[in-house]
Amino acid sequence: MTRLFWFPWLASLLLTSPGLLAQHRFPKHELSINGFRAPSIGLEYRHRAFSVHGGYYLTNLSPNLTTRFIKAGVTGWFLPVGQRPNPSSFYGSVSYLRGLNRDYEAQNAASAELGFRWMVWRGLNLRIGAIALASAGQAIKINPTPGISYSFVLR
Repeated sequence: MTRLFWFPWLASLLLTSPGLLAQHRFPKHELSINGFRAPSIGLEYRHRAFSVHGGYYLTNLSPNLTTRFIKAGVTGWFLPVGQRPNPSSFYGSVSYLRGLNRDYEAQNAASAELGFRWMVWRGLNLRIGAIALASAGQAIKINPTPGISYSFVLR
Protein backbone atom coordinates (compact mmCIF):
# COMPACT_ATOMS: atom_id res chain seq x y z
CA MET A 1 0.00 0.00 0.00
CA THR A 2 2.81 2.41 0.82
CA ARG A 3 4.38 1.95 -2.64
CA LEU A 4 1.04 2.66 -4.31
CA PHE A 5 0.79 5.93 -2.37
CA TRP A 6 4.31 7.13 -3.21
CA PHE A 7 4.41 6.19 -6.90
CA PRO A 8 1.92 8.81 -8.24
CA TRP A 9 3.49 11.50 -6.04
CA LEU A 10 7.01 10.67 -7.23
CA ALA A 11 5.95 10.43 -10.88
CA SER A 12 4.21 13.83 -10.77
CA LEU A 13 7.23 15.39 -9.06
CA LEU A 14 9.59 14.06 -11.74
CA LEU A 15 7.36 15.08 -14.65
CA THR A 16 6.91 18.61 -13.33
CA SER A 17 10.60 19.12 -12.53
CA PRO A 18 11.98 21.92 -14.73
CA GLY A 19 15.36 20.21 -14.98
CA LEU A 20 13.85 16.97 -16.25
CA LEU A 21 11.62 18.55 -18.88
CA ALA A 22 14.08 21.32 -19.74
CA GLN A 23 11.38 23.12 -21.70
CA HIS A 24 13.79 25.83 -22.78
CA ARG A 25 15.59 23.22 -24.90
CA PHE A 26 12.57 22.34 -27.04
CA PRO A 27 11.23 24.57 -29.84
CA LYS A 28 8.16 26.57 -28.91
CA HIS A 29 5.98 25.13 -31.73
CA GLU A 30 6.48 22.03 -33.89
CA LEU A 31 4.29 20.17 -36.38
CA SER A 32 5.15 16.56 -37.28
CA ILE A 33 3.88 14.41 -40.12
CA ASN A 34 4.08 10.86 -38.81
CA GLY A 35 4.46 8.21 -41.50
CA PHE A 36 4.61 5.00 -39.51
CA ARG A 37 3.26 3.53 -36.29
CA ALA A 38 4.63 5.81 -33.51
CA PRO A 39 2.54 7.55 -32.38
CA SER A 40 0.27 6.94 -35.42
CA ILE A 41 0.09 7.66 -39.14
CA GLY A 42 -1.12 11.23 -38.86
CA LEU A 43 -0.27 14.60 -37.36
CA GLU A 44 1.26 15.75 -34.12
CA TYR A 45 1.49 19.29 -32.74
CA ARG A 46 4.01 20.04 -30.00
CA HIS A 47 4.23 23.10 -27.77
CA ARG A 48 7.56 23.00 -25.92
CA ALA A 49 7.56 19.72 -23.93
CA PHE A 50 3.95 18.60 -24.56
CA SER A 51 2.19 17.44 -27.72
CA VAL A 52 -1.14 16.15 -29.02
CA HIS A 53 -1.44 13.61 -31.81
CA GLY A 54 -4.08 11.88 -33.88
CA GLY A 55 -4.23 9.42 -36.72
CA TYR A 56 -4.44 5.85 -37.92
CA TYR A 57 -2.58 3.22 -35.89
CA LEU A 58 -1.88 -0.34 -36.98
CA THR A 59 -0.05 -3.08 -35.12
CA ASN A 60 0.43 -6.83 -35.08
CA LEU A 61 -1.00 -8.01 -31.76
CA SER A 62 -0.90 -11.58 -33.08
CA PRO A 63 1.65 -12.95 -35.58
CA ASN A 64 0.73 -12.11 -39.19
CA LEU A 65 -2.55 -10.39 -38.19
CA THR A 66 -2.75 -6.61 -38.46
CA THR A 67 -5.10 -4.84 -36.07
CA ARG A 68 -6.17 -1.29 -36.97
CA PHE A 69 -7.19 1.61 -34.72
CA ILE A 70 -7.96 5.30 -34.77
CA LYS A 71 -5.71 6.89 -32.12
CA ALA A 72 -5.54 10.26 -30.32
CA GLY A 73 -3.46 11.23 -27.32
CA VAL A 74 -1.00 13.43 -25.49
CA THR A 75 2.77 13.15 -25.08
CA GLY A 76 5.29 14.56 -22.64
CA TRP A 77 8.86 15.07 -23.85
CA PHE A 78 11.81 14.94 -21.45
CA LEU A 79 15.60 14.54 -21.13
CA PRO A 80 16.65 16.25 -24.39
CA VAL A 81 19.91 14.92 -25.86
CA GLY A 82 22.42 16.92 -27.92
CA GLN A 83 22.89 20.57 -28.78
CA ARG A 84 20.61 20.89 -31.84
CA PRO A 85 17.87 23.52 -31.81
CA ASN A 86 15.38 20.63 -31.94
CA PRO A 87 17.08 17.92 -29.84
CA SER A 88 16.52 14.18 -29.70
CA SER A 89 14.62 13.22 -26.53
CA PHE A 90 12.67 10.65 -24.57
CA TYR A 91 8.88 10.69 -24.48
CA GLY A 92 5.93 9.22 -22.61
CA SER A 93 2.45 9.12 -24.11
CA VAL A 94 -1.11 8.15 -23.20
CA SER A 95 -3.76 7.64 -25.86
CA TYR A 96 -7.37 6.70 -26.58
CA LEU A 97 -7.85 4.13 -29.35
CA ARG A 98 -10.94 2.96 -31.20
CA GLY A 99 -10.67 -0.49 -32.79
CA LEU A 100 -11.52 -0.89 -36.47
CA ASN A 101 -11.17 -4.67 -36.99
CA ARG A 102 -10.44 -8.10 -35.53
CA ASP A 103 -10.95 -8.60 -31.77
CA TYR A 104 -11.01 -4.83 -31.18
CA GLU A 105 -13.66 -3.89 -33.76
CA ALA A 106 -15.85 -1.05 -32.39
CA GLN A 107 -14.12 -1.32 -28.98
CA ASN A 108 -12.49 1.43 -26.94
CA ALA A 109 -8.92 0.96 -25.75
CA ALA A 110 -6.25 2.93 -23.92
CA SER A 111 -2.49 2.86 -24.28
CA ALA A 112 0.66 4.06 -22.56
CA GLU A 113 3.91 4.36 -24.48
CA LEU A 114 7.53 5.12 -23.59
CA GLY A 115 10.29 5.68 -26.11
CA PHE A 116 13.04 7.76 -27.65
CA ARG A 117 12.95 10.07 -30.70
CA TRP A 118 16.23 10.47 -32.56
CA MET A 119 16.54 13.58 -34.73
CA VAL A 120 18.46 12.12 -37.68
CA TRP A 121 18.80 15.02 -40.13
CA ARG A 122 17.03 18.37 -40.22
CA GLY A 123 13.38 17.43 -39.52
CA LEU A 124 13.70 13.69 -40.22
CA ASN A 125 13.36 11.66 -37.05
CA LEU A 126 13.07 8.03 -36.01
CA ARG A 127 11.32 6.68 -32.92
CA ILE A 128 11.64 3.48 -31.00
CA GLY A 129 9.49 2.62 -28.04
CA ALA A 130 7.10 0.17 -26.45
CA ILE A 131 3.34 0.42 -26.02
CA ALA A 132 1.01 -1.22 -23.51
CA LEU A 133 -2.51 -1.51 -24.94
CA ALA A 134 -5.52 -2.25 -22.71
CA SER A 135 -9.16 -2.85 -23.59
CA ALA A 136 -12.11 -4.37 -21.71
CA GLY A 137 -12.27 -8.13 -22.20
CA GLN A 138 -8.74 -8.31 -23.68
CA ALA A 139 -5.40 -9.12 -22.12
CA ILE A 140 -2.94 -6.21 -21.94
CA LYS A 141 -0.67 -6.34 -24.98
CA ILE A 142 2.91 -5.01 -25.09
CA ASN A 143 4.39 -4.23 -28.50
CA PRO A 144 7.34 -2.33 -29.99
CA THR A 145 6.53 1.01 -31.60
CA PRO A 146 8.98 2.05 -34.30
CA GLY A 147 8.21 5.26 -36.14
CA ILE A 148 9.40 7.68 -38.78
CA SER A 149 8.38 11.32 -38.98
CA TYR A 150 9.29 14.67 -40.43
CA SER A 151 9.00 17.66 -38.12
CA PHE A 152 8.69 21.35 -38.96
CA VAL A 153 9.62 23.96 -36.36
CA LEU A 154 7.00 26.70 -36.58
CA ARG A 155 8.02 30.27 -35.85
